Amino acid sequence: MARERRAVILAHNYQRPEIQDIADVVGDSLALSREAARTDADTIVLCGVHFMAETAAILSPTKTVLLPEAAAGCSLADTITAEDVRRWKREYPGAVVVAYVNTSAEVKAESDYCCTSGNAVDVVNAIASDQEILFLPDFFLGAHVRRVTGRSNIRVWMGECHVHAGITPQSLAAQRAANPGAELLIHPECGCATSVVEAMSAGDVSSDHAHILSTEGMIRRPSASPADSFIVATETGILHRLRLIHPSRTFIPASEQAECRYMKLTTLESLERSLETMTHRIVVPEAIANRARLAIERMVSIGSPVLEPTGVR
Repeated sequence: MARERRAVILAHNYQRPEIQDIADVVGDSLALSREAARTDADTIVLCGVHFMAETAAILSPTKTVLLPEAAAGCSLADTITAEDVRRWKREYPGAVVVAYVNTSAEVKAESDYCCTSGNAVDVVNAIASDQEILFLPDFFLGAHVRRVTGRSNIRVWMGECHVHAGITPQSLAAQRAANPGAELLIHPECGCATSVVEAMSAGDVSSDHAHILSTEGMIRRPSASPADSFIVATETGILHRLRLIHPSRTFIPASEQAECRYMKLTTLESLERSLETMTHRIVVPEAIANRARLAIERMVSIGSPVLEPTGVR
C-alpha cells in the first residue's frame, strides 16, 4: 500500500515496536524533520504526534502529510499557546524566541528559532551572547541549555512533558540501587535531569557514568561506552531501537510507567487505514506555515547531523 501511494513512513523513537519495524525512517524529531524536508515521496505518513506532522507539512508544502491517529497530541505542546508567546514577547521586547519543536505551528510562527533536544545548545550558541532569549515551552530542557551554555539571559517557560516529568530522582535512585555499575542516559526533559546535574556538580554522581542526551544521543552512546548496561531515562519506546542496534547490551527503563499514551495510539491497523483512506491529512494554513517555516529551517540547518536512522522494512 505504501508503494502504491508513493509514501514514506516516518516513525518517532517512542512509537510501538511494530511501527518502528516497518517504518522507512526511525528517529527523533530533528531526523524526521530533515527527512520530511528532503524526501521525494508524494505522501509522508508521520507515525508520531500532531506537531510532528505539522512540521512535516510546513517543510514539504507540496506533499500530502498523513497522521494515522487524529487524537495523537502532546501534553508539552499544550502548555503554551500563540497568545501566550505574544504576551511574553510584549513583556520582553527585543528578545529572541527559541521554541522547542514540541509546539504547535501557531507557536512556531511566533518564534525566531526552533530546536530539538539534540541541537538546542547549538541553536542557542548561534545567537549573540548578549541577546536575551525566551526559551519555550519545556522548563527542564531550558534549564539544561542555560547550564550548558552558561548564559544568564535565558528566560524559560514553565512547561513540562507529563511523561518525562514523571521520571523522578526517586525512581532513578531505585534503578541505580538495583543495577550498580549501569551507565545513566538521561533526556534533558526529565524531571530527574536537574537533580542529577546538581549531583554531578557536587561530585555525588560521577560524570563518567551519567550523560544528559537527546534520544539520538542515547542511540549513539553505547557504541562509545565500555558499560554493559544502561539505565534509560526517557519514554520507554526507545528501548526497542536500542536493543536492536546494540543486542549485546542491557537497557533498563528508569521508570516502567514512562509511556506516552499519545505516541502509543498509532497501531498497524490505524497505519494501514491511514494509507487506504488517505487520512488524517494535516494542512497548516499558508499564513501560519510561511511564518513558521524560517524558524523550522533554522532548526534543521543548525547543529551536527544525526546518525542516519533506518527502520526495518
